[in-house]
Amino acid sequence: MRFTELALPDACLVELDRHEDERGFFARAFCEREFAQHGLPTRFPQCNLSRNLRRGTLRGMHHQAAPHQEAKLVRCVAGAIHDMIVDLRPSSPTCLRWVGVDLTARAGAALYVPPGFAHGFLTLEDATDVFYQMGEFHVPEAARGFRWNDPALSITWPFEPVLMSERDRGYPDFDVSRFDG
Repeated sequence: MRFTELALPDACLVELDRHEDERGFFARAFCEREFAQHGLPTRFPQCNLSRNLRRGTLRGMHHQAAPHQEAKLVRCVAGAIHDMIVDLRPSSPTCLRWVGVDLTARAGAALYVPPGFAHGFLTLEDATDVFYQMGEFHVPEAARGFRWNDPALSITWPFEPVLMSERDRGYPDFDVSRFDG
């Protein structure tokens, strides 16, 4: 695996080191030793699968309030997504900054999302599946979110979403005065 740091501290892209032949390829997607060497979690007590039928489906922007912040290792296992993260850590020099990366099943890379970040994605293809390894158990009462196109954050998406849940559509703009990390 290759670990590439992103513009937000502690976030990184985890790329596969492929061994290819006429059958296709083999690659290690997770190694406890390598993750530990890069200061990343090695325990993922919960895994989630998101199936998205249509191109233009948006999920996000989601995060967990303190003390229930959760790390995520996000991998697109079918189709393609534009994955977006926002640093919500009050003590971070990049607090409220964002980074977006494309994840595709073809490439197989994963995005490591540190605890204290918001996360969301937009599907770039029909029939897209996203697999999450979660660093903590989800706590529903700690679930938070904000509007995907909040003008205060100026997140740049590749195009307008065509489908999202009522919950995601109804999130308010990010309110710094109510920010609870």
